[in-house]
Amino acid sequence: MSGRIVYLDHNATTPLHPEVIKEITESFSLFGNPSSMHTLGRNARAKIESVRARVASFINAEPGEIVFTGSGSEANNTVLNISTCGGGLSCRTCDLTRNEIITTSIEHPCILNTAQCLDQKGIPAHFLPVDEYGKVDIDQLKSIISEKTAIVSVMLANNEIGTIQDIREIAKIAHEHGAIMHTDAVQALGKIPVDVDELGVDFLTCSAHKIYGPKGIGILYVRGGAPYCPFIRGGHQETGRRAGTENTLGIIGLGKAVEMAKAELTESAVRLLALKTKLKDGISDLVPDIRINGHPTDCIPGTLNVSFYGAEGESILLYLDMEGIEVSTGSACASGSLDPSHVLIATGVGAELAHGSIRFSLGRQTKEDDIDYVLEKLPPIIKRIRKMSTVYTQQH
Repeated sequence: MSGRIVYLDHNATTPLHPEVIKEITESFSLFGNPSSMHTLGRNARAKIESVRARVASFINAEPGEIVFTGSGSEANNTVLNISTCGGGLSCRTCDLTRNEIITTSIEHPCILNTAQCLDQKGIPAHFLPVDEYGKVDIDQLKSIISEKTAIVSVMLANNEIGTIQDIREIAKIAHEHGAIMHTDAVQALGKIPVDVDELGVDFLTCSAHKIYGPKGIGILYVRGGAPYCPFIRGGHQETGRRAGTENTLGIIGLGKAVEMAKAELTESAVRLLALKTKLKDGISDLVPDIRINGHPTDCIPGTLNVSFYGAEGESILLYLDMEGIEVSTGSACASGSLDPSHVLIATGVGAELAHGSIRFSLGRQTKEDDIDYVLEKLPPIIKRIRKMSTVYTQQH
């Protein structure tokens, strides 16, 4: 086991930014309930509203359009469940003639599983195919969308292959047919510019722990005037849109993470793209019989997904782990599954090759010598695994 750790799994989660740690630590004494009217409660409320304004500014929204949730998955569930609302007192704006969902075949499991669940309950769900690079089939969208479509939900950047979708064009089509538009921006925030007006979306979801903030806090953007039905009911928190006492420390950490992401965005994107390019070129030069997954240009800068013929992904991961290199075989939320990546299968990668895929996701702590270290250790690992593979010997 190597004493060195090279963490290349930032799409799964990120370490806390040092400034986030400092901000949270300095706020430990801020324990008042933000709903309380006394001084301690008002102090907590003031901090929360300050963060709300900061988050809104980062994505070009209004503070009143930001709802804090417990996670990105909760935020996504909230949006999709609007299609099941009964038109009660809390959601008079819902159009009960529309109850169909359109999403894609490569969404995060919290979207796919929720859409499938709703479909079983009588809310029809359509899953758009993608091309070999993971781009949505726009013509297929145009053929499926109708006056019955309530919500179109397409992720901005894919968590496994990094492909960026043409959300503005998709949103335009959705709105032309009277549907509302949602994008899961969990993997995009802090990596590429995210502007809700430029994207043209009605709902957008994010998560703090993907941008060096704490776990347990998510963001739901709700455009003013968009239909809304609370997913979690109870108290009056978040102006009645999400019940439950606010996670004050989590929100404070999120605020600082957003502040640092805004300050570091441009430099980080340039640096990570250069490091990813070096890693991609190095693997291509040193390891034969590979496939690079995802779009070659429309891709978040720090994500590289590579399929290795004749080598099983879990074996690659474990051998790399023994050398202190931390990577993933796909989405962290689905890593316990023995099934091949649904994202890679959707892009036309066969099941066997999909099983031999590794996701390298770089981050703010990744250095050039980390890439050198990976390029030193990876080729002999692949060679060793392939040497034990009768399948690879027969085919190559």
